[in-house]
Parts: sequence; C-alpha cells; structure tokens
Amino acid sequence: MNILTIAGSDPSSGAGIQGDMKTFNAFGTYGLSVVTAITSQNTKRFLDVKPVMASLVKSQIKSVLEDFHIDAIKIGMVYDNQTIRAIHSELGRIKIPIILDPIFKSTTGGDLQMKDAFADFKKLLIPLSYIITPNMQEAEKISGIKIKSLKDMRNAAKKIQKMGAKNVIIKGGHFLSGSKIVDMLLENKKFHTFSHDRLKFENHGGGCTFSASLCANIARGKKLSEAVDAARLFTVESMKNAAKIGSGLVIVTHAKGDEIENGLSCAISKFCSIDFIYKHIPECQTNFVYSTSNPLSLNDVMGLEGRIVKTGKRVTVAGNLKYGGSKHVASAVLEMARKFPSIRSSLNLKYDSITIKRAISKGLKISSYDRNTEPPKNKDKEGSTISWGIKKAIDRWKAPPDIIFHTGDFGKEAMILIFGKNPEDVLRKTLKIAT
Repeated sequence: MNILTIAGSDPSSGAGIQGDMKTFNAFGTYGLSVVTAITSQNTKRFLDVKPVMASLVKSQIKSVLEDFHIDAIKIGMVYDNQTIRAIHSELGRIKIPIILDPIFKSTTGGDLQMKDAFADFKKLLIPLSYIITPNMQEAEKISGIKIKSLKDMRNAAKKIQKMGAKNVIIKGGHFLSGSKIVDMLLENKKFHTFSHDRLKFENHGGGCTFSASLCANIARGKKLSEAVDAARLFTVESMKNAAKIGSGLVIVTHAKGDEIENGLSCAISKFCSIDFIYKHIPECQTNFVYSTSNPLSLNDVMGLEGRIVKTGKRVTVAGNLKYGGSKHVASAVLEMARKFPSIRSSLNLKYDSITIKRAISKGLKISSYDRNTEPPKNKDKEGSTISWGIKKAIDRWKAPPDIIFHTGDFGKEAMILIFGKNPEDVLRKTLKIAT
C-alpha cells in the first residue's frame, strides 16, 4: 500500500511528516510525503514556523501523483491560505480517500495555522475529506459548538458533516472528565462510540498517530468503523509505549502492527500492480492468504473476506483482511502446512496450460490432482474438496511443490495455486509466470 501524507515537518519526529512516516512503517505500508511547512520545536517548547512556497507544495503533490499509485492521503498541518488553495487545486477531483486531520496548535504551544486561513480550511479542505479527525477543541472551533456532553459531540459532528465531510470522528480526550475517554464517529448518518481508559500523562504525537494509522487502515480497505477502532487501539498502545527522549513531553513510540497483516497487505498491493495480472484472475476471482506458524484452523489464516477482482485491465481489492476471511485458499495452505510447516502463504490464479509450461521452464516444482477422481462421499462434504486435492497432490513429495493445479470438474473452474513460505515468496514465483 502507498500512502501520502501532506503535512508539516517536526524535527522532534513525534508528530508531523516524521511521525506519520513512522506510523505508516509500523503498518507495513510505503509512505510518501509532501512538506507544507517547516517548524522549529522540541519536547519543551515551540520556536518558529515557516510555510513552504505554495508553488512547491503543488509541485510536490504533482510529482507524487504522476508516478505512484496512492491508496489513501492524509492532510495534516496547513499553515496559510496559499497552501490550502494549492492542495485543493491538486486534489479537488481525485477519488482517493482523504483523511483530514485539523491541526491548529502544537502540543508544545505554537500556532500551526494562520488565523486568516481558517475560512479557506473549512471551505476548501473539509469538503474533500472522506473523514475528518478533530479532537474536541478543534471540533469546537470548526463547529462553533461548545462541547460539554456526548449530545454536544453528536451535534458538532453533524454540523461538521454538513460542511462537506463525508464522515466525522471527534476524539474525546481533551475535555470530558472521568476515567474513560469516549470517541464519537459519525459514519454517514449513523453514530458509533468507542471508549478506553484515560491515560494520565500528556504526550507529543498521539493525534498524528491516530490519523496516520486510520489512513493506513482505510487504505487496506477496512470498513470505516473497523478502521477507526483499529487506529484507536493502535494509538492507545503507542501512547502507553511513549518514551522520555527529550527533557519535556514524552514522545509516542509506535506499537508493532500485526506482522501477518502487514506482510500480506504489502504483498497484495504489489500483486495488484503487476502488469497484465488481470489476465490471470479466474472467474471466481483471487484470494491471497498468510497463516501464523503451525496453523490449526482457518482462523489461523489471514485472507480477504472478499476477493482481488478484475476491473477491466486492472485488479482491485474488494473486502477486508481478516483471520478466517478465506475458505478455499486458506484450506489449501492448512493442508500444505500439515506436511510442510514452512509453507504459510498462497494465492490462486486462472488455469492455463501455457502458464504451467512457463512455470516448468522457470524451474518451479509442479504437482496436480484430478478432481474427477474425487470420491462422491468426499464431494458431499462441504469444503472438503480442496483438502482432499492438496493431500493427493503432495502425497509422495519429499519437499513442497511451488504450484499445484487441477483442470476442473463439472461446474468447477480449473485453478492454479501458488505456494510459498510467506507472501513475498509467493509474489516472487508469481512474477516468474505472470506475463
């Protein structure tokens, strides 16, 4: 996944561009950046800020968008009118989800947006946002509503949504008292609430961590409420890990993301970018899976709840990554792992005899099974065909094959399964045969 952050530079690396990049890295995504301003600050105080020329902001955005496929965009610090207008002119017509993080003040005390830029911020950037992520203080400023209760949060969210934001999340950590912090999400017309224990210390970088991790989860295709919840939990853990690096505020230290999800998500993004891969997508579409070590059930295998689908001459991801999300390809990995524990990943492609010949010429090890020979009793058992077929294909093998295929059966599509130790290994083999 490729994610773009448009924000200011923070030399302490707690927030801003540097903080976003650390978060993107924790999720196994590739981060790209457009710098809007340079700040001078540390964990104790804010010293100075200077905006980057608007023409250079525009040029940076153009340079990224013309060369990279971008899955999501985060907009953070925008200091002046010229910067806001430059961003709007470049992003006004794109269809990439934009996560807008309103940043008006630094935790170390400095103003991060000029007062006369606020009107343009509301008019030009809020309508671009797939979701806007203000804390309570920021939500009060944007909505003009004093927030003293959950009802006020809901009213503020609705007012902000009327300004053009598709969805709104108001983070509740700054004002409402009590042992719990409540975050309020307005998704379309539906409200969701999330809560966690209040942490008893102030930190630098928590807000940027939340919006950047939300951006990563949206890029992965998670449903919005699930993306918010995942970002919230990641941020809380990162705040708990905050380190005393300078002599002032502690700096958020990012928690590790799920390594299975990170590895699979990154590989799926690379798979979707392979030239002509659409030619290899079967009618039943493609799934790509990755298991934990020594998987025992489908719940130990992560896959897409949906599929990687062909859309014209491109492929796109439809659905979320989830343990237990795949049935057929995951069953194949489970059966392989029982005999060859090193095999933990697989994807399915359309069968073609030319593809098999190419795989053989590239030195890949090939096995197969005949679905026509499957016992009728086994066919009657829901979900047992894949396990039966893989077991037949590897019965006499001393080492795992790279590819197992079958040529179909009545009403059953022929299929190729590529196996590997991890998603990168599967991708490497896929690239040998996908032309």
